[in-house]
Amino acid sequence: MRRTGRAIRAVIIGGGISGLSSAFYLRRHAAERGCEAEITIIEPAPELGGKISTLRKDGFVIEKGPDSFLARKQPIIDLADELGLADELVPINPSGKRAYILHRSKLHPMPQGLVLGIPTEIAPFAATRLLSAGGKLRAALDFVLPARKGREDESIGVFLERRLGPEVVERVAEPLLAGIYAGELDKLSLQATFPQFREAERKHGSLIRGMRRSRKASSAQAGTGGRFGNVTFLTFKNGLSSMVEALDRELAAADRRMGVRAASLRVIDQAADAGEAEGARYAVGLDSGETVQADTVIVTTPAFDAARLLSGHLDVSMLESVRYVSVANVVLAFDKEAFGLEFEGSGFLVPRTEGRHITACTWTSTKWLHTSPPDKVLLRCYVGRAGHEDTVELPDEQLSAIVLQDIREILGIRAKPLFTEVTRLRRSMPQYPVGHVERSRAFKLQLAETLPGVWATGAAFDGIGLPDCIRQGKETALSAVAELLD
Repeated sequence: MRRTGRAIRAVIIGGGISGLSSAFYLRRHAAERGCEAEITIIEPAPELGGKISTLRKDGFVIEKGPDSFLARKQPIIDLADELGLADELVPINPSGKRAYILHRSKLHPMPQGLVLGIPTEIAPFAATRLLSAGGKLRAALDFVLPARKGREDESIGVFLERRLGPEVVERVAEPLLAGIYAGELDKLSLQATFPQFREAERKHGSLIRGMRRSRKASSAQAGTGGRFGNVTFLTFKNGLSSMVEALDRELAAADRRMGVRAASLRVIDQAADAGEAEGARYAVGLDSGETVQADTVIVTTPAFDAARLLSGHLDVSMLESVRYVSVANVVLAFDKEAFGLEFEGSGFLVPRTEGRHITACTWTSTKWLHTSPPDKVLLRCYVGRAGHEDTVELPDEQLSAIVLQDIREILGIRAKPLFTEVTRLRRSMPQYPVGHVERSRAFKLQLAETLPGVWATGAAFDGIGLPDCIRQGKETALSAVAELLD
């Protein structure tokens, strides 16, 4: 529908990175079309940013939520440029790239050439003590096993066990890939998480061969003058909250409704609803009792909140199928001299079979040199994954104690932390079930037909990483403006 002669009234439900990106690009695209955008952001938390939260304390830069992003994903680089933050980007410390996996209570270096847990260099993989000789031989069958026919979705676990065998899945792929989603590989959709694996099998007849060629292509592309070369991860030197703060400044004119929830969505009948704003299509009811009228509504909340808001209008079973896992992180700061251990690498992963409370540990002050004073050490430990979420809810003191005990037993240290910071991210990690991509597509088509001008986007749909959320926010903003003005 075409709107002329007045501003677009947009309600963004959710003030995390998906919502802020949607608001930023909606305002920008509307301006490019010669139209002003009046934006209202509804966020139940007292602050914007969602899971992004940086604590700056005593010379430390501590991320309480995500700590970095993939450098190869352009949407976040573009947004940093547009926000004037390009000079704030910092790469991972080159000496902090090496990572380890705990196996039988001993740290083993990940074999060189692993790409998302898939071996792409044979010699280092053959030499690793992470796997038995039988496990390595089973993985090598990937070169001769036939590719699966058809394009039906399957779980990551089923796919990887079919190609590489159970030992590689248990000791390498599970701690690495499940760590990204805090999920169970046998329940996570391959198509929604790592579609490049299935494409490698389809095109090259072998997962290893396909990922090796993909790695070479990526390395060649990075060597042609890309801004960050072969850098894998980036962050901001003053923390990821720098991006939230910049978006907040850019959206200074937006109306913010903080500490309240969107409780209802009503279609406005202009003929029957006298007194409603001219041309407004929707009324968003807040749990404070207020109502906000809108021409377009962008829902960026977790799937369970979006389902509650939209359930009276259309089938929300797709949203209800996305489970969420609760996780926590415990940050520990030490005096470097008392700590008595020098790190070579970025940290280690812990497979389920090790029976530990922690799922991973990042040697933050080695991985990111700007995060700690030079005479201090900063560690960040992760707790919680699908099927093991009870630990997340332990009291701070108890949770910190069991994390410290794991660290002491694994690293052999005895130093006492200078301080600890516990952050719980409840129901924060969406679990994409098998068939998620097709169901998401069908849901969005149904939403467009039933509630034109209402959009749903964010981590519940097409990627949980910051760049993916930014990309989805931008795409949704473009669609929303086009639907109103074309």
